[in-house]
Amino acid sequence: MTIFSMTGFAREEGADEGAQWVWEARSVNARGLDIRCKLPPGLDRIEAPAREAVAARVRRGSVSINLTLTRRSGEGALRINRALLDEVIRLRDDLGDIVDPAPPRLEALLAVRGVLELAGEEPDETAEKARDAALLASLGRTLDALAVMRGEEGARLGDIFADQLAELSALAGSAGETAAVQPGAIKARLAQQVAALIEADPALPEERLAQEAALLAAKADVAEELDRLGAHVAAVRDLISADEPVGRRLDFLCQELNREANTLCAKSSDIALTNIGLALKAAIERLREQVQNVE
Repeated sequence: MTIFSMTGFAREEGADEGAQWVWEARSVNARGLDIRCKLPPGLDRIEAPAREAVAARVRRGSVSINLTLTRRSGEGALRINRALLDEVIRLRDDLGDIVDPAPPRLEALLAVRGVLELAGEEPDETAEKARDAALLASLGRTLDALAVMRGEEGARLGDIFADQLAELSALAGSAGETAAVQPGAIKARLAQQVAALIEADPALPEERLAQEAALLAAKADVAEELDRLGAHVAAVRDLISADEPVGRRLDFLCQELNREANTLCAKSSDIALTNIGLALKAAIERLREQVQNVE
């Protein structure tokens, strides 16, 4: 099976002559693809290619990537851009009549982009490009490891799905074998219900009697629901073997399976068949809960 889970974690360490770093990537369930990127000050330039690297490997899920970078002694230290900081404070004072004039917290001021910058020599463009390339290559390995973990989790989900689908097939088979859906039992039950209609006082018109008999016959026959249950189970098996993200379609099929189980319970006039229908609904809900983890 080739399904992928949406949950996973990976970590990658790297270094060059001037710094060492750690990438961490986490992914959890989400309706679509949501990428969150946390980078140290001064590395905003690699955010776009970092996001592209995630999107190239992940189709669905909430993915957070975090880079921690420590520069070696002598390469440069952080300093405060006093001109920018003064400008931020001046703007805050100018807006004092509009917004809360409470003094800003230190961490809020330092979080403003550009307030913290590297001190020291002018950056070497060639060295910067080399480090950026090394960081992105390291991120790529991190994301590859994340994909491996998501695949391993997907394989475990595949084993769970196999057991759950076998349970659904067995329950559908049991429903088809109950006395309530056998032709003889259906015929006897219909004959009894039609006889009651004929003996009704006042007697029903012949046209109305035919309509009521047709409705009774339709309600007594659950063969169509059982056929659709079997078809949906087969469709789920096909999807979990597909070489593409299938989570959304699996979720839709779970809704369809539940619809058929509900109809089966609504049509049932036999306690054994009703119990099977309820067991089907419980099994489908367990399947749906696991499907929420599939990419």
